[in-house]
Amino acid sequence: MNKLYATVMMVAGASMLSVQAMAIKFKVLEGNMDAVKNETQLNVVYDYSKMGVGKFDDEADYIRKKKADYNEKEAGRGDAWAKAWKADRSKRFEPAFEDLFNKHSAKTKVGNFPSAKYTLIFKTTFTEPGFNVHVMRKNASIDGEFWVVETANQANVIAKVQMSDAPGRTFGGYDYDTGARLEESYAMAGKSFAKKYF
Repeated sequence: MNKLYATVMMVAGASMLSVQAMAIKFKVLEGNMDAVKNETQLNVVYDYSKMGVGKFDDEADYIRKKKADYNEKEAGRGDAWAKAWKADRSKRFEPAFEDLFNKHSAKTKVGNFPSAKYTLIFKTTFTEPGFNVHVMRKNASIDGEFWVVETANQANVIAKVQMSDAPGRTFGGYDYDTGARLEESYAMAGKSFAKKYF
């Protein structure tokens, strides 16, 4: 019975990830991705500088409000939250994106490759953190743009691709931590982008 249950849960989890991947939408805004799909390496950098969060057009306003609310409930909690909010990018989101991209790309690998001919700039333009409070939940999601530029001359843009609705939730629904939900958003973005264009 335990083996059967485990098998059913694995199949259900795989199906859910497949459905999530299909929900992501891509649109080429400029150029052509064919020019880089045969590259073996792409340098990758991340840009969060013009990102809205939830109902806030500017991430700084979101951080200010959330930090103040948490500090009001418990001294220092908001400061710790704000630090973790930024730290999750390099610790969780970016590795998740690269890991799933590299697993699902036919031949191209992304990472810290400063000598690569091209650089992929992943610009997150909107983050929906979502929430999970046991009886109610809202999934996280991210929108963004992928810019492929010449590494030596980043003004030379090869392609721009818009991405919307990269979903973030973990199988089983135990994603009470915002970082866990958004980590899944970045993982799904990496997987879907690689499968579509590489």
